[in-house]
Amino acid sequence: MTGLPLILVFVLAIILMIIAISRFKIHPFVAIMSISLLLGLIAGIPLVDKTLEDGTKVSGLASVIGAGFSGTFSSIGIVIILGALIGTILEKTGAALKLADMVIRLVGKNNPVLAMEMMGWVVSIPVFCDSGFVILNPIRKALVNRTASSSVAMTVGLSSGLYISHVFIPPTPGPIAAASTLGIGENLLLVMGMGVLCSIFPLIAGFFYAKYIGGKVRSDDEADMGEIAKTYEELVAEYGRLPGGFNALAPIMVPILLMALSSVVAMAGMGGFGVDVIKFLGTPIIALAVGTLCGILQLKGAGKMDQFYEITNDTLKTVGPILFVTAAGGVLGKVISSTDMVNYIKDHASVLSTMGIFFPFLLAAILKSAQGSSTVALTTTAGIVAPLLPMLGLDSPVRVTLACMAIGAGAMTVSHANDSYFWVVTNFGAMTPEKGYKTQTMATLILGLAGILEIFILTLILR
Repeated sequence: MTGLPLILVFVLAIILMIIAISRFKIHPFVAIMSISLLLGLIAGIPLVDKTLEDGTKVSGLASVIGAGFSGTFSSIGIVIILGALIGTILEKTGAALKLADMVIRLVGKNNPVLAMEMMGWVVSIPVFCDSGFVILNPIRKALVNRTASSSVAMTVGLSSGLYISHVFIPPTPGPIAAASTLGIGENLLLVMGMGVLCSIFPLIAGFFYAKYIGGKVRSDDEADMGEIAKTYEELVAEYGRLPGGFNALAPIMVPILLMALSSVVAMAGMGGFGVDVIKFLGTPIIALAVGTLCGILQLKGAGKMDQFYEITNDTLKTVGPILFVTAAGGVLGKVISSTDMVNYIKDHASVLSTMGIFFPFLLAAILKSAQGSSTVALTTTAGIVAPLLPMLGLDSPVRVTLACMAIGAGAMTVSHANDSYFWVVTNFGAMTPEKGYKTQTMATLILGLAGILEIFILTLILR
């Protein structure tokens, strides 16, 4: 199956999946895997691996499902486990509470949502948003306890800040790849500056939506905290003595700095054994492993090394369901990308080319919603749009950069069940999938629309 019928089937499949999860309470893992299998069968993916007459190898449906599942595990599985382990250690030692106290002293007790959003925005410039959310989640939870703020508002604020810089500002791989494809890869300083500028409207929109939805939706952990509410002094008394600021920051800041340094040397095109070591230490898995070692030292300093086995065991039990649901989302994305849908969208891109700056935005949004990955949406859309830039009136360096930003705004729109980030946010934010649609999915829609509105205004000013 191809063309419009396939797109219609895809839309119906997504609706059916949402209904199965939210209305009939079918476990997300079962619902997503079932819909993926059904969609693959209807779309005509071969049942088994085949070799065509021209020698092209076509993966069968079972292989596609296996590749989608294992691909997700290999990309963020260990990251989620190590990040969650760091978070648990920070909670057990009181470091998360110390970090929350430091943030409150910096921005004031009345601005925790803004603090989390800006923290996420800065951290996600060198770090993938998935990893960033896992790393910063302990601070989010501690701030909720510290300020009695809405857990949902804090989750949406953090998620929004992370997502905005993830799609707009290099050295995150997506914007770098898109900029290179569009011919502005040598002018990354302009791309970074424009990314910062184009973040303004989305940051404002994300903040106000987080505040709004936080008053409408309650997370599971928020309900629990209402029952066992404790004052800050009582929480501190439980730990006896909180760790120092440097020790509390180390498990989080060391991985971030390692990943940032790796991105800088990669962007600079440097080589040599020392650079290879920096790049190795800066890969998310290794960086978080180093952060975990910092956490273990913190645990030893608190005299709680005897709890390390139990902490690790409890973390793995908690993370297991998150990993499997996230991997199921990867299966759905892989099945969709193995159909002819993306090729059909590419072949009919000229129909949309009269829309100017809205064309790259809409195309990226279609691809993002269809297959789940913002990075894939960024790189694929850039490849389609690059030869059309003169036709779209986007031919100066500044306007090409604005086209790159429009692609980034589209690559945010929207995050739903086939996006691993959706499951990271909803699971770590203690929300059901139904609440995830009201919070994460709606927030990313608002972020994307706010982004393209600002970019459109800039096209009227900048030439």
